[in-house]
Amino acid sequence: MGGAAGGTAVIDDGVDGAGCVLHPDDLPDGLVVAGADGLVVAFNAAAARITALCPADALGRPLESALPLEDLDGRRWWPLSDPYGGLATRTGQPERNLLLPGGREVLVSARYVRERPLGPLARLVVQLRGTEARRRTERSHAELIATVAHELRSPLTSVKGFTATLLAKWERFTDDQKRLMLETVDADADRVTRLIAELLDISRIDSGRLEVRRQPVDMAAAVRRHVAAHTARGQHADRFVVRVVEPLPPLWADPDKIDQVLGNLLENAVRHGGGTVTIEVAPALTNARTEGTAVTVSDEGPGIPEDAMTRVFTRFWRGSKRGGTGLGLYIVKGIVEAHGGTITVGRSAHGGARFRFTLPVGAPAFLSQG
Repeated sequence: MGGAAGGTAVIDDGVDGAGCVLHPDDLPDGLVVAGADGLVVAFNAAAARITALCPADALGRPLESALPLEDLDGRRWWPLSDPYGGLATRTGQPERNLLLPGGREVLVSARYVRERPLGPLARLVVQLRGTEARRRTERSHAELIATVAHELRSPLTSVKGFTATLLAKWERFTDDQKRLMLETVDADADRVTRLIAELLDISRIDSGRLEVRRQPVDMAAAVRRHVAAHTARGQHADRFVVRVVEPLPPLWADPDKIDQVLGNLLENAVRHGGGTVTIEVAPALTNARTEGTAVTVSDEGPGIPEDAMTRVFTRFWRGSKRGGTGLGLYIVKGIVEAHGGTITVGRSAHGGARFRFTLPVGAPAFLSQG
């Protein structure tokens, strides 16, 4: 390790002993190193940014004064943890929230480097991270919990109310009234099931565990099937225009998840768009310049404001109209990307919203090896 913030750190590659040269300022996290005497010998640029302290003021000073940390109870941290005088069996400190002067929070972890087991401390290596990313994650989780609680409350209240009423006063209702109540309960149960499915999808997307079970998919037939479902539910057939550019390349994808993507995009166009909904299926090149299929869904509604375009695929985005969980397009993007594809949003020729996703051919490995 170099003896100054502008020095270098040499890391042995463990292969030929040659090592690779790494500058402390190349590290994404804050790095503060104190030597055996407790004086600071390295203070990188990330540490300066996180702590708002000047490296020149820290170098050569005792760690306790160069990096004055306190725990959340206001106790001075370095005397409390005593890295130089504590038990020689200790190897470091786990990450924890500590406070800088002025109450600025920082995440701190440390490693105790000893030349030999149970020997004196040769170096104290401190890692610093800001709390902003963790706070964003915590806010996102809190918003998700609040959204789920709100979305579950309404259908469950309805289910409880109707079932309690039917059980208490079954004989007083006509068959038509009973049917109406049971149909409402059934619809609300479906709503809860959909919400749970969305939550499971989000969990798999966030953890990178969304599985894609590839099968041959006829994209044109899938689009026509979704259009037929909308017309069966009361939409006029002339509201939809389907254009297919032949020949389409053979597509291997997860049919259930492709149905989920198409269903969400068409539902958004029908509910929030206006005029004719145009769906185009055509061959296209992916970003990797490989063969693929592109699907474009356009409407003639008011469209999406330019300043909202970058937020469309984030969690809880609902546009100008309330309703729904705001999770659908986030899941759509996750599904498309799990297939190795891309999705974009823009403005259609008639001013409405235009969503376009492109999927690579995606043949399974056992076919591509044959």
